[in-house]
This record gives sequence, structure tokens and C-alpha cells, in this order.
Amino acid sequence: MCLICKCYDETETLCNCLQTDYHFEYTECDSSGSRWRVAVPNPSVECSGLPDPVKGKECTFSCASGEYLEMKNQVCSKCAEGTYSLGSGIKFDEWDELPAGFSNVATFMDTAVGSAENKADSCNNSSWTPRGNYIESNRDDCTVSLIYAVHLKKSGSVFFEYQYIDNNIFFEFFIQNDQCKEMESTADKWVKLTDNGEWGSHSVTLKSGSNILYWRTTGILMGSKVVKPVLVKNITIEGVAYTSECFPCKPGTFSDKPGSSGCQECPRNTYSEKGAKECIKCKEEIYYADEGSSACIERPPCTSKDFFQIHTPCDKEGKTQIMYKWIEPKICREDLPDALTLPPSGERKDCPPCNPGFYSNASSSCTPCPQGTFSDGTQECRACPAGTEPALGFEYKWWNILPSNMKTSCFNVGNSKCDGMNGWEVAGDHIQSGAGGSDNDYLILNLHIPGFKPPTSVTGATGSELGRITFIFETICSADCVLYFMADINRKNTNVVESWERSKEKQSYTHIISKNASFTFTWAFQRINEGQDSRQFINDMAKIYSITVTNAVDGVSSSCRACALGSEQSGSSCVPCPPGHYIEKETSQCKECPANTFLSIHQVYGREACIPCGPGSKSNKDHSACFSDCTVSYFKDNQSLNYDFSNLSQVGSLMSGPSFTSRGTKFFHFFNISLCGNEGKKMAICTDNITDVTLKDMVAESEDFSNFVGAFVCQSTIIPSDSKGFRTALALQSNSLADRFLGATVETTLENISIKTDLFPPSPSKVPDVHFFYKSSTVTTSCENGRATVVTMRCNPNKPDQGELSVPSSCPAGTCDGCTFYFMWESAEACPLCTEQDYHEIEGACKKGFQETLYVWNEPKHCIKGVPLPEKRTSTCETVDFWLKVGAGVGAFTAVLLIALTCYFWKKNQKLEYKYSKLVMTANSKECELPAADSCAIMEGEDNEEEIVYSNKQSLLGKLKSLATKEKDDHFESVQLKSSRSQNI
Repeated sequence: MCLICKCYDETETLCNCLQTDYHFEYTECDSSGSRWRVAVPNPSVECSGLPDPVKGKECTFSCASGEYLEMKNQVCSKCAEGTYSLGSGIKFDEWDELPAGFSNVATFMDTAVGSAENKADSCNNSSWTPRGNYIESNRDDCTVSLIYAVHLKKSGSVFFEYQYIDNNIFFEFFIQNDQCKEMESTADKWVKLTDNGEWGSHSVTLKSGSNILYWRTTGILMGSKVVKPVLVKNITIEGVAYTSECFPCKPGTFSDKPGSSGCQECPRNTYSEKGAKECIKCKEEIYYADEGSSACIERPPCTSKDFFQIHTPCDKEGKTQIMYKWIEPKICREDLPDALTLPPSGERKDCPPCNPGFYSNASSSCTPCPQGTFSDGTQECRACPAGTEPALGFEYKWWNILPSNMKTSCFNVGNSKCDGMNGWEVAGDHIQSGAGGSDNDYLILNLHIPGFKPPTSVTGATGSELGRITFIFETICSADCVLYFMADINRKNTNVVESWERSKEKQSYTHIISKNASFTFTWAFQRINEGQDSRQFINDMAKIYSITVTNAVDGVSSSCRACALGSEQSGSSCVPCPPGHYIEKETSQCKECPANTFLSIHQVYGREACIPCGPGSKSNKDHSACFSDCTVSYFKDNQSLNYDFSNLSQVGSLMSGPSFTSRGTKFFHFFNISLCGNEGKKMAICTDNITDVTLKDMVAESEDFSNFVGAFVCQSTIIPSDSKGFRTALALQSNSLADRFLGATVETTLENISIKTDLFPPSPSKVPDVHFFYKSSTVTTSCENGRATVVTMRCNPNKPDQGELSVPSSCPAGTCDGCTFYFMWESAEACPLCTEQDYHEIEGACKKGFQETLYVWNEPKHCIKGVPLPEKRTSTCETVDFWLKVGAGVGAFTAVLLIALTCYFWKKNQKLEYKYSKLVMTANSKECELPAADSCAIMEGEDNEEEIVYSNKQSLLGKLKSLATKEKDDHFESVQLKSSRSQNI
């Protein structure tokens, strides 16, 4: 209401402004760095008589923390009780709702599949969600940005705390100016992962002027698992030129002194409202309140979920007592109807024996065996016999007290309700997760191992396994509980090794240790992953029955193993064997493994400790591993084939896909294959690149870099740059598929690994394929025997140089079962070496007395290198024209001769026949003309003395033969005449 009015005319009256009708602001700074303080009417207020503008404080002026700028007098004043100030900054630590100035923008960046409009609609419900003490990111595969714009008069900074534990979600923080260009200060915009349950911090400098802050998350859902969200709290922005008012303390906190720069949390069983100067106590008999509460809560009746049992340490009589305790803090009442009371404690039971490697020294506790001795836990420690040494490690299978190298704790992201509680409780034959403060607590169990080393006798070994940790566990859950198993190397970064969701039957899990470093193993159990603080699933629990660690540096011994003795020693002192040496049983001396064998990590006693290398492989100098020199020989059916894959020894890469998630996100499977390695050294490298750190820098910085994988075959998941709107492609989920080479052969089976012949089309050539077999020591719940990899090398002359890598068309991820991976590598370099059987000779024409012989490859050619083609050969020869003439002449002469002979004998035959006929006729005529005969007839009783004998008449061919055998004798037909005259003659 106006108190003083001045009339301007009959229709309009404007009142003079009161101090409550306006507020003061500064104008924008001019080029000289000056500004003015002006009065600005409050919204929906119209008045006159505003104070005149006055010269303001310099643009870089700011008050100290705990003070604010009182604009009327332009002086800094202390904040009142119940409020606080950062001076030149603002802080956001209350997240019951989204603070003023913050906004959410959700998009689906992948435009590869489906309608972009439909995908954008599917992300309408994705946002950053306030959770009281923090704000939580989305859990799906949408891209959601939390945005805040601030204008700074001078340079400043932004600071926030966060939790980021799941690498299946990408978390970026970057800054843009008013031109939507990213600032140089956020060139490294990828936020680092944090350990499970721990808060990290991130700070970036800000330039004067407009700064638009982005907290952006993008989920990558490769399966049915939901990503763990990013949590952010305590966002503080420094560099604001002035603060014109103090901020009230949020509910559950208080400030009891003027000029405070922050507020304190209310103690347990007290509460406060917003802007409180002090906390108010609850009536503890009826109500309770956790630390930092804004109200008191009525205590419920006690149930079985409000207490638990423990076992006391063993007494001198070897007894333990079962004790029942209330879960602290106790929030229930025993005096209400249907409320339970605490069961009586003190029941005595026999203590379990000491764990192996420990002994009971007539006291209530178990003591580690002295160095050089061993015990199974039930007997006194004894010295190892001569020629043996203790097998160091830990084997925890009795849980009466928590071992000294283990600790337990409880952690909650949103509150400190369970701080100081035991996360796990010992229970005789197992250790189980505790009650915690609420269902979403992380119940944590830690085991610290300072280092690993192999037995003394194999000190020089450099095998891939230095030790292993094995534990037997089960989970009993009615909700969506999760048990995490994590490993931290050298206290740098904790990574999840494996996790199990919901109820799991009693089972064993083994993790291989391949690096001699300090390890902290962590088991974290969470009943539900929700923001509510409830105790509905208190009976859900995880149980661990035994934990076994081998080759631990500070371990104890439950048994002894053979060791090598010095040649001049008669005592029991062991000496280290040189690399690649086993212990000979008869003499306990070190003896080198034979050629092409490697020494087992688990057994160094006896000749059987040297394991033969597989086909196509040989051992390195220290017999710690077998490797391929990229040559393979094959002999069958009198056929010898030799392969040389040296030109394919460099790392080969394969990108298969694309594949798509259920929401349509495009991704590829990327593989690196080191076919032969470098004398056993694994050369294939896969890494996650979300930190924008180059591969070279990662290798040089630390071998413990968690996202760095070296193997014979490794795999990464690639998100292309066009899939999620990133400037570069992203690599994640890098893992090893093969860290041990087994052998190379044309056979389809090696060490229980069989090749499915129908995965790839048959080879068009008769050259047999060569298969490289690999094994991974990493054991997962789905691959109990570890992963296996087979790379099939196929001769293909049409694919020169590096050729082409492929995966089965029916299994685009390279595997059909997730455990065995298959690859086909086609190249001309995969053909066998050439031999004499791979070429043939061609003789040229004889020219001018010389003939050339050429050598050419058989077609199609299926060989490389090896035996070269022989040089062209020249030899003397007779020309074809000469022999042709000689042959023609001889043929013509032979024909004329045959014709002449034929005519000659035919004519002679005619003459003989003529003479014969004439002779016969003459003889007959003369005989009839004899005068002595009365008659030409033969008289009765008179013999016919004239007999004519005719020889057989020969054919023309017979006559020629006779002529050839008797050249001078004329062969005639003879006629024998018998008569009295002839006899007289």
C-alpha cells in the first residue's frame, strides 16, 4: 500500500516507492571496469521516487567467505546465524528438488537405426533426478545433460564431488561460452572413474564472462544390465563478483555463529528445519532421527530384522559363545505390542579349529606358524622335512574371528547412517554380510595381500600366473541384490572383476594373479540399488565359506613342497633354481627342462613338471612359455608342406558388425590379433579411450593402467562417433581373449579345443588350413575353463599382403557361446612355401641348332617364396628341316623299291608259268611220236612208270621270302618224269 502519493492529474496517481518495493543491482561493467548501482522495482510493483544511481564497487570486488554485500550501503556484512556465504561463490548442496538455474536436456544421440523423432520421444522421461543430498544421472542409454549458466565478473572455478563407478556410462563435464564453443580448460572433459562407494572430486577453472556448465552422461546398454548412475553433490562455483545475500542452512544442518562459511550436520536423534541456528532433540523413547535429519521418525516395534548373532572369540577351554546384538543404531521399541525382545545370549559351542597355517598355543586365539614350519590348523606347527619348503599362502575356512589382514565396513552413498558398522559378520564355518543401516548400503569386506611370488625353486619364472585367489560363496536374496568382487592394484584404482546378481547357489570362483604387486581384494554386497532408506530385505545376505590365496608374500603354510638343494648342502635350506629348471626327484638338484618344454607354475618337482610345447611351437630361453616362430611344417601321404607366416606376424585388426542394442545404439566388435607374438610376448593391445589419453602415454605411465589389455588376441567394443554424437569413436569393455599360445597345426583339435568346420565355407583349394590355438587364463561365471581362441590361416592367392580377417557369418561377435572365438585369416602369405612339385618345364622349338627350356608355376599357384623357379636353360639340337628331308627321301626310296620288286616278281612269275606249260605240252607230243610203241596206252600188267609230280604253288609273298633267303638259286616248279627212256638216259 502506498503511504505517500502525488497526483499528476485527475485520473492517475503514482505512489512513492518504499524500500520493500525495489532492490539494488549493478549495471554491466564498462570498458574502464566501472559500474553503477541502480534501484530496480520488484516484479508487479509500480512506484515512483526510486533512489538515484550511485557509483558502484569495482567490478572485481568481492566479500570474504561468511560475508555478503549489503547493497544499500555497499559494504560487506557478516551472515546471520542460520545462514552461510562463500563470499565470492555459490554452493549447491541441497537436492530435494532441482535448484533454480539448473535445467535438464535429454536426447538419444544415435541416428543409425529407426526414427530419430521416435528415439527422442523415448528419452522424454530420462533426466538427472534429485535425491536429497545428491543428484543422480539417468540409468538408460539416453544422453542427458545437466546444465547451469553463470556469468563471472572475474576468473573463477567450479568444483563438485561425484561417484562414477560404471564404465558402461560415459560421464563428461565441459564448459561452453555464449557462442556454444567449448572452453580450452575442459579439453580433458572425461571424468575419471571412482572406487565403488567412494566420492571423487573434480575442479575446472572458469574464465570471466558467460560460462555454461554441462554434466553430460550417456549410457551404453550392451545387455540387459542397467548401468550404475553417476552421482553429483556439493557443486561450488567460485568467481562470482559479489553475493548480495546469505544462503539459509538446509534442513538437517545448522549454523550457530555469525559469519559462517558453511553449515554443520545435526547429530543423531536431533533434527532441524531450514535456516536453523541449532538442532532440536527428539523424544528418544518414542522417536529417532539419523544424522542430518529434518524431522523425527516414530520408532517401530522390534522384529527379527533388528538384531543379529555373532560368535565370541574362543576361550581357553576351546569354547565360543553365541551372542545376540541389536543392530546399531537401535531404532525399534521393545515395549510395543507384538514387539520381539533380544534372545538370550551365552550358548556355548565348541570352537572351530584354527585355519591352516595357524595353531592354538593354549590360548583363545590362533597364531601363525613360524617361518619354515607348517600346520593344518589342528596340530602344532612342524618344521618342513629336508628338501622341502613351506607352501606359503592363506586358507581361511573357519570364521571365529576376522583375520588380521581383513577388515569390514559399511558405506552408504546418500548418508552416513551405517558409518562405523561392521559390513560382514563371522559365523563359524562362513562369514556373512551384516545388517547394515538400510537395504541400499554397501557391505564391504577387504583382504590385503602385499605381494605375490612363485616358490623359491622357480624364482626366475616369468609365467603368466604368479598366484591365484579362490573363494566359495553363495547369495540368498529375495530382491535384486548384487555381490561385487573387486581388485585394487597398488592402491591406485579399484576395478570390478566379477559380479553376481540375485540368488546364486554355492559355487567357487578363481581369479588368476599375473603381476607381482600389492593387491586389495574387496567383496561388496548390496541388497537393492535404490535411493530409499529402508530395511525390508534384512534377511538377504551373501555368504563366503572359504578364501584361498596361493604364493602370498606374507602367507603362512599348511603344507610343504619339494625344493632344490645346493650341491654342497646337506641341510634343509632350499636354493632357487635357475629359470626353466625343475627339481630332479632322485637328487633334489635343479635340472634344466628339455628343449621345447615349459615349466609348470604349479608343479616343479620331477620331469613331469616340464610340459611339452604344442605342435608348431617352441619354448623360450627360460622355459617359461611356448611361442611360435611363425613357421609350421606338415607331412602327410609323402607330401611335405612348410608354412612361413612371418609377414603376418604384425598385429592384425578386425572390426565386425555393426550390431545394435535393444534401444538401437550402434556398436562394433573390434579385435586385435598377434598371431605369433614376439618370442612369447603378447603384442596385441586393446584399451578404453574415454580418458583421451594416447596409447603411448598409457604404456609409459604405468603398467597398472586399468583399461590397458595386452594379449595374443584382445577385444574392445567400439561406439562410432556418429552413434552417440561424440567427436571421436569410443572404445570400452576391453578384455583379453588369449594370453597363452597352445600350438599351430592342420588338425582340427588341440587340448580339448575343437574347431567347428561348418562355421566357415570350405577352402576352394586343396591346400590344408593351419589353425593357431590360444587359451585365456581368465575364468568367468559363463566360461569356467577360461576362453579359447582359434585363428584359421587359409591360403588365398587373390588376397596379397595382410589379406583379410573375418569372423563366422553366423556369429558376428566372433563367438557363438561367449567362450570360444573363431577367426579366419585369408592371405597369399598363408600359402605354403614353394617346392619342386609346384612348377613344370616347357621345351621350346629348335632354332638354328639351339633349344630353350622354360620353367613355369603350376596353375593355379598355391605357394609363395620357398624354392625359386630355375633359370631358362639352352641346349644344342638338330633342326627339324634336315630330319624331315631325310625321312621324306628314305620313304620315297622305299616306296620305289617295293614297287620295282613287285613288278619284277610278277613278270618273272608269268615267265615261269609259260615255260612250264610249254614244257608239258612238248613232252606229251614227243612221247606219242615214238615208233616202238604200238599204242600210247598202258597195257594190262604194265606199270605206269611215268609219274608227274607237281610241287605246291607258292604265293607272291612266299616267293619274295624265298628270294630273300636264296638270292642266286632260281626257284622253279619241278616236274619229275618217269619213263623207260628217262631211266636209260
